[in-house]
Amino acid sequence: MVEIDGSRFSGSGTIVRQAIVLAALTRRPVHITNARAHRSKPGLQPQHVHVVDAIRELVDGSTEGASRGSQELKFWPGGKRGDFARYLWDIGSAGSTTLLALAALPVLAFAPKPVEAELRGGIFQDFAPSFFHLQQVMLPLLRRMGLQAELEMCRPGYVPTGGGILRLSTKPAQGCLRPLIQDRVGHLENLSGIALASHLESRGVARRMAEAAKRALDAEGYQADIAIQEETQALQRGAALALFAHLSEGRCLGADWAGAPRRPAEVIGERVALSLVSDLRSGATLDHFAADQIVTFAALADGESRFRIPKLTDHIQSNAWLANEFLGARVEITERIMTVHGVGFRKRAAA
Repeated sequence: MVEIDGSRFSGSGTIVRQAIVLAALTRRPVHITNARAHRSKPGLQPQHVHVVDAIRELVDGSTEGASRGSQELKFWPGGKRGDFARYLWDIGSAGSTTLLALAALPVLAFAPKPVEAELRGGIFQDFAPSFFHLQQVMLPLLRRMGLQAELEMCRPGYVPTGGGILRLSTKPAQGCLRPLIQDRVGHLENLSGIALASHLESRGVARRMAEAAKRALDAEGYQADIAIQEETQALQRGAALALFAHLSEGRCLGADWAGAPRRPAEVIGERVALSLVSDLRSGATLDHFAADQIVTFAALADGESRFRIPKLTDHIQSNAWLANEFLGARVEITERIMTVHGVGFRKRAAA
């Protein structure tokens, strides 16, 4: 059983999710202690429990300690059953469906057949990737690596009600995932964005976010085309802004932030714009969100992947550590060039 101290590096839910995913793929049982030790409320929250349950279901595993508030968790992976192609994962709160989708994707990359899953819960909140970032930044990267995945938002979901609905469909990779070499700085082609607001048209929230972002970008010498989306299907009021820098060779950097009570639309617009500009001016080929999210996939790939990252984060360190613990993959970072030596992981026959 692999022993994982959840207080290392980020001390966050990232360690729980990635340890369970890598245990499922390698069929090595794992014992996690000090889960989410660095968070204001340590221990598992409902969204983490649902990630564990979803991965357990995918590989017919078993768990001990997978309950809210638990700081200790054991997971025993089983053989991949391959008898289900459709799943429903309902977090039952505003917990992040996008983090659940990201956790499932490495396992689905090596599933025996295509999978369709409906995910219910939160879609836009702090400390989690937005639907827009996952759809427009991460999934195109993964397609280049050989994992065909599509994501559709049927209904937005916000804190605290949740109630969002995503539909995820995947086709497994043929053999190994392909490595990516993306360390050359490309030229900027254009900036785009999406300003989404639910039940807030009368207050002009989407428009104000977009206008504030454009002002901030203009002050930095950039222009963006930001689409305004007014939406009425969500179970509560909410908003989110996402901006994207489209670079040559099909590369894309993203930045986003969700609305919240007493968080002015103008503050959201300015912050997201300046975050994107910061990553763009760093000469990075991945934004600081994608930089940690890609590590597990690159570690599984067959060969060396290279990226230019904006900065080293504790989430990158967490994912690099776990990739080495479970796969023996090495991650090296020198002067913001991140090199991941993938192990050429292949799907295994069911036990």
